Amino acid sequence: MIGERRLLRAVVAISCLVPILTGLDGVVRGAAMLGAIAPSPDLDSHFRYLSGIFLMLGLAFASTVPHIERQTARFRLLGAMVIVGGLGRALSWAMIGAPGYGHQLGLGMELVVVPLLMLWQARVARRARRR
Repeated sequence: MIGERRLLRAVVAISCLVPILTGLDGVVRGAAMLGAIAPSPDLDSHFRYLSGIFLMLGLAFASTVPHIERQTARFRLLGAMVIVGGLGRALSWAMIGAPGYGHQLGLGMELVVVPLLMLWQARVARRARRR
């Protein structure tokens, strides 16, 4: 149990780096992060706002790491936010076309990795409650 919990904590901590670093980059560079040349002020403002939310999402996931076995409700809420975002990204792919490779990897993280992490966290929490 302790080994599995430590491994889950390490995987989640490493995974948090994606939204933290990407969100921070988006806040600092705005839509230019994606190569947008002279984006409209509204587009840049919205991009930076969403990047701030993404940054905070990563920090919120990171806050679950120290006692991950007791953070089921928070982990599920954060995971649901990521999954819904991934569904939005999948809708964009279906309606507009395939995004770049980085966004395709993001989609995999959102609709495959995060649900698997949620199941793993639930398993670790269940085992911890039995002890």
